[in-house]
Amino acid sequence: MPLVHAVNVTKSFHHNEVLKGIDLDVERGQVVCLLGPSGSGKTTFLRCINQLETIDGGRIWVDGDLMGYAERDGHLHHLTDKQVAEQRREIGMVFQRWNLFPHMTALDNIMEAPVQVKGVKKAEARTRALALLEQVGLKDKPGAYPAQLSGGQQQRVAIARALAMDPKLMLFDEPTSALDPELVGEVLRVMRQLADDGMTMIVVTHEMSFAREVADRVVFMDGGVVVEQGPPSQVIADPQHERTKSFLRRMSREEPEQQA
Repeated sequence: MPLVHAVNVTKSFHHNEVLKGIDLDVERGQVVCLLGPSGSGKTTFLRCINQLETIDGGRIWVDGDLMGYAERDGHLHHLTDKQVAEQRREIGMVFQRWNLFPHMTALDNIMEAPVQVKGVKKAEARTRALALLEQVGLKDKPGAYPAQLSGGQQQRVAIARALAMDPKLMLFDEPTSALDPELVGEVLRVMRQLADDGMTMIVVTHEMSFAREVADRVVFMDGGVVVEQGPPSQVIADPQHERTKSFLRRMSREEPEQQA
């Protein structure tokens, strides 16, 4: 089974069907980029994988575990909050906003979850956190508080914080969308390095250059369905569906404006 195996996933909010039967497989070590207009269901699908939203129908497995449910005698039974939390700690998630603890230093932000959730000894967590700060290019910032860091630096701390739990899967929800344009590159560089190191990643992004160069597969979503998917050379360079073509034309017009 792939690391992530989603079958016919549906989700509605107040009678508004946001996901209309999503099928998606992600193999170990793959980088999959989800593209699509706002409201297409990309973020909702990501949140369903991590059980920040409960699916209404279908199934999602991560590393062979059925997420959020146990299946007995052909019936689904909700897992307890504690069981859901245990599943969730195997998955790292980085949001548009970094949501660091403002009263904690960068080092303490990274150490917090391993110590409190996994029971890692503080000395061990500190050593690991310092190594992660170096990995994301912030070796000189362990004592800095979030307010003393740029948006790009805060996002890199957030990535290090997610990595501190040794996840088998990393989810990124438009991790650069809240950043000033000159800070986007420093976050994407960290993500490229993670991809090179073999981390399995699902990335919701509008960064076309990242999707072209780093993704193993691109999935274009619109209206709660997967419109088309395949390697970047196919979906981005030679899209088959008119909805994909229209979206990419709009993105190509916006890219020069962002760089201006």
